[in-house]
Amino acid sequence: MTDFDDDEKIPPLKPQGRRRSTFNDRVLTVAGLLLAGASAIFPWYVFFNENKFGLNVAEGDRTRDLPNWPARNVFSVSPLAMANRNPPEVKPEVPVDPLTTATVSSIGKEDNKGAPAEDQPFPGKSAFRLLHVANGRALIEDTSGMYVVRVGSILPDESRLATLEQRDGKWVIVTSRGEVY
Repeated sequence: MTDFDDDEKIPPLKPQGRRRSTFNDRVLTVAGLLLAGASAIFPWYVFFNENKFGLNVAEGDRTRDLPNWPARNVFSVSPLAMANRNPPEVKPEVPVDPLTTATVSSIGKEDNKGAPAEDQPFPGKSAFRLLHVANGRALIEDTSGMYVVRVGSILPDESRLATLEQRDGKWVIVTSRGEVY
C-alpha cells in the first residue's frame, strides 16, 4: 500500500476532549446559577438587615440651637458680621414726588417759586458707604442692600468707580464724578 491509496481506512478519532468540555460547561452553569441566586437574594438581605447597611445618624436632640461649645478666638471678622454702630442718616425732606407716574405736572410753569428743575435730586439717587476692600474689589452698602464692586462698576449714584485708594490708613472710593466715599 502506498501513502496515497484511497482504499485505506482511517481509524475514527477518539473523543478525548469531550469529557473535559462537558465538565467545564457544568461547572460554569452551576457557578452562574449560584451567582444569579445570590444577586436575587442580596437586596432582601440588605432590606431585612438595615442596621448593617444603613447610614448611622448621630442621636441627639433635634433642635436648631447651636451647641454650647466654648468660645474660640476670632482672627478676622467678615464685614457682614459687623454691627452698624453709626447713627442712621437723616435725609432732608425733598418736595419731590418719589412715585414715578406718566403724568406731567404743570407746577412751576406759572411761577418760579420752587427750586429749579435742574437742582432737584434724581429720585433714584442714594448715598452709599464703603464697608470693606479686598483683592481690588470693594463691598459697599446703601439703603437697598450690599454690593461688591470693582474699578469700572456702576455705583448706586449712577457714577462709575474710578479708583480704590488708601488715604491716611483708610480705604476710599473715588467716583467718575470726583466724589470721595
